[in-house]
Amino acid sequence: MAGSSRHGTAAGPTRIAGHTARKRFGQHFLTDTGVIAEIVGLIDPRAGQPLVEIGPGLGALTWPVLDRTRQLTVVELDRDLAARWRTREPERVRVIESDALALDFAGLGSRLRIFGNLPYNISSPLLFHLMSAASAVHDQHFMLQKEVVARMVAPPACGDYGRLSVMLQWRYAMWDVLNVGPQAFSPPPRVDSAVVRMHPRSPAELSGLDPAVLQALTAAAFSQRRKLLRHALEPWLVSRGYAGDFDIKRRAEEVSVGEYVRLALELNPG
Repeated sequence: MAGSSRHGTAAGPTRIAGHTARKRFGQHFLTDTGVIAEIVGLIDPRAGQPLVEIGPGLGALTWPVLDRTRQLTVVELDRDLAARWRTREPERVRVIESDALALDFAGLGSRLRIFGNLPYNISSPLLFHLMSAASAVHDQHFMLQKEVVARMVAPPACGDYGRLSVMLQWRYAMWDVLNVGPQAFSPPPRVDSAVVRMHPRSPAELSGLDPAVLQALTAAAFSQRRKLLRHALEPWLVSRGYAGDFDIKRRAEEVSVGEYVRLALELNPG
């Protein structure tokens, strides 16, 4: 299984199980059997479920998941690793050789259970990309850089709370379920990691909101996060013809997810 760290490693290229970890793919292979068992236990895969792994790498999670189920779809960008998986379990493993950022996950089915050790250098863009398929997803379990998970689940009025927090907390219920140190990987990254569990919210919880409006609103609000919203957000609201009473004498991080959603609905009531 391949993940990545945008901070890289101190050592040179690492070769494991006949494969050289590639920096351009940010590959750090999970090797700690105790951690692997914990993650598989958190995913709790069952036979017959539509399971999708992003970045199976050398199979640290793939094999134990297959022990519990009959079939699995894997998404792998590295052509050498994709070729490996095509020859190993062709009856049980469906291989999609693709950049996950370009893949239509909703086209893979419904009630998807997606998991993986996401490349840390593309984690935020990939999380945003996966939002478009959330209606086809049952749950997601991802290994990410610990600081990214902290931002995902952060409450308002703290330094970790930002645009990623608002967008993802609107679309998912999320929990930080496991911390993982660098020593669990080969080569070890220079950062700590964490596993996050994500459950898509029901249509009723989403309030009929157009995510594009919330994306534009939060981009404007957090564009100058150290300043009051009257500097960053007010001009954008005026350009949209907004004449409401939203309190702009605050910083972006002081506004709750619910308040951002209500403001977005006022801007685009549908």
